[in-house]
Amino acid sequence: MQLDLSGRTALVTGSTGGIGRAIAADLAGAGARVVVNGRDQGRVDEAAAGIRAETGGEVVGVAADVATAEGADALAAAEPDVDVLVNNLGIFGPQPALEIADDDWRRYFEVNVLSAARLIRTYLPGMTSRGWGRVLDVASDSAVVIPAEMIHYGMSKTALLAVSRGFAKEAAGTGVTVNSVIAGPTHTGGVEGFVRELVGDELPWDEAQRQFMISYRPQSLLQRLIEPEEIAHLVTYLASPLASATTGAAVRVDGGYVDSIIP
Repeated sequence: MQLDLSGRTALVTGSTGGIGRAIAADLAGAGARVVVNGRDQGRVDEAAAGIRAETGGEVVGVAADVATAEGADALAAAEPDVDVLVNNLGIFGPQPALEIADDDWRRYFEVNVLSAARLIRTYLPGMTSRGWGRVLDVASDSAVVIPAEMIHYGMSKTALLAVSRGFAKEAAGTGVTVNSVIAGPTHTGGVEGFVRELVGDELPWDEAQRQFMISYRPQSLLQRLIEPEEIAHLVTYLASPLASATTGAAVRVDGGYVDSIIP
């Protein structure tokens, strides 16, 4: 398959590392002009330069905190026209259920859900007026299988599925597709820290990862953490013209973690 995004501008939030960076690099490799986003200017510049060197693509960076209205406005001012919007920004972390305070619930909603809704509201009208566009919200298996150790995170990702489905209806018949991607347990720096927090620092990484999957993610059919590039490949396909009939969907790249035969 030829995944050609030449002439398209793709914005990936939270793309200075991890899954977001992998998505940005994959989109650049498919020919898109890519906008890297994060809060720290230095990290944004470093990621953009690295992806540019790796892919030879056109990659720019905009530092803005899109979890705030002011940050989203600044990003929109810098990049007013986007063809592919990937809402990847997200936070996670374990916390005992009865100790999740109101402020924690609000923070997870604002960062993981409202940031995506705000940017869709910003960029969707331009996409529909041009008759083409892709919105992709990076969700999680935790949206479906709520983790006992971080139900506030699961709540936010469940809400993100609803946001995606609702905006897909708003874009009906316009040539714009809106989908969510259900990512499974993925090998990123943040997840390494999360794994260590749960299983301890004493074990070598391969053993720590294995113990984490056995103890905390036994449903996984892959039986290993997913690499960020594996998530990115699905996102790039869904962003391409070849995925024109897929919209309003929650598409899984979860290693078989969610025990369902329906995506």
